[in-house]
Amino acid sequence: MGNDDHRRRKTPCGFCMAVFKWIPVVFITAVIAWSYYAYVVELCIRNSENLVGMILMLFFYHIALILFMWSYWRTIMTSVGRVPDQWRIPDEEVTRLFRADNPETQKRILNSFARSLPVTNRTMNGSVRFCEKCKIIKPDRAHHCSVCNSCVLKMDHHCPWVNNCVNFYNYKFFVLFLGYALIYCLYVAFTTLHDFVQFWKVGAYENNGYSEQGQLNGSGVGRFHILFLFFISIMFAISLVSLFGYHIYLVLVNRTTLESFRAPVFRVGGPDKNGFNLGRYANFCEVFGDDWQYWPLPIFTSRGDGFSYPTSTDQSGEAPPAQRYAAMGDTTTNRSQNQAQSQSQRQARPKSLNLQPALELPLANGQSSSCNTAAVPSSQVVVVNFSTLPEDANGDAVIIDMVGDHSGAAAVVAAPKDAFRQPNGDVPLN
Repeated sequence: MGNDDHRRRKTPCGFCMAVFKWIPVVFITAVIAWSYYAYVVELCIRNSENLVGMILMLFFYHIALILFMWSYWRTIMTSVGRVPDQWRIPDEEVTRLFRADNPETQKRILNSFARSLPVTNRTMNGSVRFCEKCKIIKPDRAHHCSVCNSCVLKMDHHCPWVNNCVNFYNYKFFVLFLGYALIYCLYVAFTTLHDFVQFWKVGAYENNGYSEQGQLNGSGVGRFHILFLFFISIMFAISLVSLFGYHIYLVLVNRTTLESFRAPVFRVGGPDKNGFNLGRYANFCEVFGDDWQYWPLPIFTSRGDGFSYPTSTDQSGEAPPAQRYAAMGDTTTNRSQNQAQSQSQRQARPKSLNLQPALELPLANGQSSSCNTAAVPSSQVVVVNFSTLPEDANGDAVIIDMVGDHSGAAAVVAAPKDAFRQPNGDVPLN
């Protein structure tokens, strides 16, 4: 719940709204209760003449019903979770943020506070995502729900039929709820089809039922219970097929409903709908867990903690942009190709760098290297190839390292070429 939710419910209007939001859940529960009476009492007990067939029908019916209601209950009662205090910005920083005279100042404040937080998502202007209502840095894939009045981890959507947000903690339960609801409706429709057909047969009306051509027994009200049970089960099954199929697709591509309409923006790469796509099996396991025995049960087995998620870049083995220059490998055999790549990289660099006073860094061989910082735009990503590094007057290579999103995050390091360790090119600093 949000910080103001409890206070809002204390008012008469808030109490009425809280009761009103439970009406869809009460409606679904009433329909399930009626279907139980129509199926068990009117169809099986009063209308069935085959005892073995009736027992088998009731056995499989109750299995589907239990799994359906179990998943539905877990989806409703699972909390949306709470963002820890380390994501909350102190009041004095919030005051500074709101009093900032330009967006760049706000961006620097947010980036500085989120430096130690595992966030890769950004806004369209490249700033860290911030919730003005909750006063927190939004974790990746989290959004603020106006109905729940709080920031929800991996928010998919707010569903009025469960009076809850579909989120990181109950998304598996929600998908199972849709699947078991579909199985329940199809099973009821299939087992009532024969009696539904018999209802329309024309026969002689004798002894409170149809005889010879008409085989449906029971009272007139009971026959209408079975008739409407078939219609309602078919109607719900049709609506559930598309919804369940859509969420299975979202699970396989590792995408939420919100992300399918608006792609998440990453610190590197910009908007990308497939940014969290790890492959179908890995995507499925991220929601349902690694142990297949728990897949069909509404028991929480999802991977992760809800605050950080592996991305497709992580799965492909690519290092973060600030470290890719150190994983280029041995460049001596591909010098011509690297030269062409370096030429394009040099064209993408800023035309000028305002270098600040140098810092001396000791190297392993007893020499020293100068380190300068420059004000380079945070969106500028520079990938340096060792084989084509520019040289200074002493013939030493110059490396440009982009560090995070902070202003002035570019560093120019001059070091002897033989200081690099092959094949990964790390600089041995002591």
